[in-house]
Amino acid sequence: MAVGLIVKALSGYYYVQPEELNGATVQCRARGIFKKKGISPLVGDRVLYERTENGEGMVDEIMPRSTELIRPPIANVNLAVLLFSTTEPSLNLQLLDKFLVHTERAGLESIIVLTKLDLLAESHDTAVTDDLNLIQAKQLYENIGYKVIITSSKTGEGLEEVRTALYDRISVFSGQSGVGKSSLLNELVPGLKLETNIISMKLGRGKHTTRHVELFPMEGGGFIADTPGFSQLDFLHLEPEELSACFAEMRGYSAGCKFRSCLHQHEPDCMVLSALEQGKIASSRYEHYLSFLIEMKERKRRY
Repeated sequence: MAVGLIVKALSGYYYVQPEELNGATVQCRARGIFKKKGISPLVGDRVLYERTENGEGMVDEIMPRSTELIRPPIANVNLAVLLFSTTEPSLNLQLLDKFLVHTERAGLESIIVLTKLDLLAESHDTAVTDDLNLIQAKQLYENIGYKVIITSSKTGEGLEEVRTALYDRISVFSGQSGVGKSSLLNELVPGLKLETNIISMKLGRGKHTTRHVELFPMEGGGFIADTPGFSQLDFLHLEPEELSACFAEMRGYSAGCKFRSCLHQHEPDCMVLSALEQGKIASSRYEHYLSFLIEMKERKRRY
């Protein structure tokens, strides 16, 4: 049996890239034993496969995974690239924080890429939210510890910095809908011609142009995962007591709270609330934390 990497899954087929990158992908089916065990091969899985008589292949074994995401369904990613636009659509920090909760929960390193700098410059408006300009928004997340790269697919600004961050990694691209993800990927991967769509002015967001998860090889090493766009994330696999651990700046403080199950709302001797009062935690991030708690509690009432 040979070793390969699943680079695409579509209509029941798994397209396996042999370990030697020059080899052509092999269209494979998965053995029925996976279905019996309730396991599905994922894009990003390293697998053992064998060729069949018809020239296709059969996936026999999935090698241990380092990470696994449910939405989008992909394995062994070690970098999440969260794409959000500076304008058209406007930067949605609450949605960004929701993405960060999920990538932190999955144990992924995350970088934030802000797109469409050229459109923001053309508008002569530095504001990206009602409260923050572009530099303030960048500084907010850099102070937490995230790398923030401002880009323009049109002018090429920031693209080399993104390439450097992606080198020799399996990176998943996700984020706000309509941010120019396909345009950016087309710039990062030579010869890639992903479909792009214009922004719907009525809805204020782009149409989802990606229909499946697929890995694209980068020059020099590494893969980029293009994933279907999505506009909302749920908290089905997260408990309220676990939420603060997914806010990087809260983790250290929450460990010092008087109560182990502290939700950092009104409990006595809460170190998170103390840090908030001292300005060590941004009020916008804390407000989003509270809104996510409400969402999680409402979910529990429904189910």
